[in-house]
Amino acid sequence: MINEALQQNYDYLFEAALLQEISDVAIFKKVEEGELLMDIGQPITHMPLLLNGAIKILREDDKGDELVLYYIERGDTCTLTFSCCMGKNTSEIRAVAETDTELFMIPVEQLEIWMAKYQSWREFILESYHIRVKELLETVDTLAFMRMDERLLKHLRDKAKVNHDEVISTTHQEIAYDLNTSRVVISRLLKKLEKEGKIEMHRNQIKVLEL
Repeated sequence: MINEALQQNYDYLFEAALLQEISDVAIFKKVEEGELLMDIGQPITHMPLLLNGAIKILREDDKGDELVLYYIERGDTCTLTFSCCMGKNTSEIRAVAETDTELFMIPVEQLEIWMAKYQSWREFILESYHIRVKELLETVDTLAFMRMDERLLKHLRDKAKVNHDEVISTTHQEIAYDLNTSRVVISRLLKKLEKEGKIEMHRNQIKVLEL
């Protein structure tokens, strides 16, 4: 099963020898929507390689408030986790399943070995770094330059894209947690976006009309 899943998802990225090594050490895991995969301060023993689904990566401030940094999807890995692995540090992020997700967990001791041994792995990690840095800069720009209603609409669009569905199942409170604001503010802005024809609201569901 592991070999077949690797061929389907990573054959275009990695050479056969690396695929075999991944198959030898990978642990297949299924997680349900909302399940915590990794928490802040937790020792890092494995790095994820996603097969399907999506994972939400969050940071937490001193008060315990959260902010979504980015999402990782099929074919992705979390390079912040990789960075912590290389420094033998504990996790600086929280990873939560955005949807039901299947993934491989790779033991951290293999990561540095493969960086030296396989060009395809080095290219994969460096490209992942590049993508994550761009997403982090986008998050900074969003916080610095966007109004809250613009941040909210972008957040809804991002969730719709990673879920591959224009209808999002969520609550006002969950969105407030993701954007580090209050439920009252989110409820007011959702009504504003609905009046503008950008979304439709239903009970615990939001349909994004402008993707």
